[in-house]
Amino acid sequence: MEAVVVDAGSKFLKAGYAVPDQEPTIIIPTKMRCIPEDAEPADKSVSDEITVDPVVRGFIKDWDAMEDLLRYVLYTGLEWEVGNEGQILFTDPLATPKVVREKLIQMMFETFNVSGFYASEQAVLSLYAVGRISGCTVDVGHGKIDIAPVCEGAVQHIASRRFEIGGSDLTRLLAQELQQSNPSINLNIADVEKLKEQYACCAEDQRSYNEKRKACQVEKHTLPDGQEITIGKERYTVGEALFQPSILGLEEHGIVEQLVRCISSVTYENHRQLLENTVLCGGTASMAGFEERFQKEAHLCSSAVRPLLVKPPEYMPENLTKNSAWMGGAILAKVVFPQNQHVTKGEYDESGPSIVHRKCF
Repeated sequence: MEAVVVDAGSKFLKAGYAVPDQEPTIIIPTKMRCIPEDAEPADKSVSDEITVDPVVRGFIKDWDAMEDLLRYVLYTGLEWEVGNEGQILFTDPLATPKVVREKLIQMMFETFNVSGFYASEQAVLSLYAVGRISGCTVDVGHGKIDIAPVCEGAVQHIASRRFEIGGSDLTRLLAQELQQSNPSINLNIADVEKLKEQYACCAEDQRSYNEKRKACQVEKHTLPDGQEITIGKERYTVGEALFQPSILGLEEHGIVEQLVRCISSVTYENHRQLLENTVLCGGTASMAGFEERFQKEAHLCSSAVRPLLVKPPEYMPENLTKNSAWMGGAILAKVVFPQNQHVTKGEYDESGPSIVHRKCF
């Protein structure tokens, strides 16, 4: 049986058997609705208002909820059999705390009785997905932005940067903007999320953004409850905030300048290799116009060597940007488990959860 690869993000959990050139079998929201055990069937609609987020800003926070989610994914979605569990590989966000890694491996062996375990950092896996072992990943996810230089398959942690902003913050920004333009409309965050996915885009450059803010075609959109709103210049604010964080009230440099600053703290002889093998990943990075704007900003940056984006191989699925960590995990699983580089049950029983730091890189 193939190993299972799990990439548990703040917005979606992706899981499936390790087939590198295919999309994950299961992509489901990580947020869970809670139904009280004593709720009558007619009252279960109230569960829409009671939710829990097992993963916050990329890290597992609610372990009971994560256990329930994984139990559904593994035994119902992927049809594992109790008593005949297989091997599993998890993707690790940048700077995952040691206690989180240890608790995860403990859950896998002691609760799910897996036969083998491995974990690897998302930055490394996203590079594997495009056929690289060195480069720099810019991961713009739902709850965070991770910028990570990777040399020969090893993340350069001292040069990496993590920002606790992401797609969820951009959704709230869009909600504020839309509320100002449509003061009589009651918006809920789920509707705004869908509006962001449908309308949000990046302007070609800062000048173009300023022009569109002054004069932009306005569209009407009917919400599921029948309310009608207008959306125009707001669609550009979402993407612009990644290049001008001051829009979010942050005193930070834009995302391209942050990339250059990260790499400047790596040994000079590696600068070109890292910058010229830049990979965009994460759901927010698939926003319309984001890649084009990123490349244009790269040509304007202060660095002597400018970032160049790696194009994914033609045989890989189109949504590689969204699923690159999972696909890289599927590639790695084909190596670590057949070559016995993973943590076995015997090794875990002998050494305990701390073995994850010695065997999983």
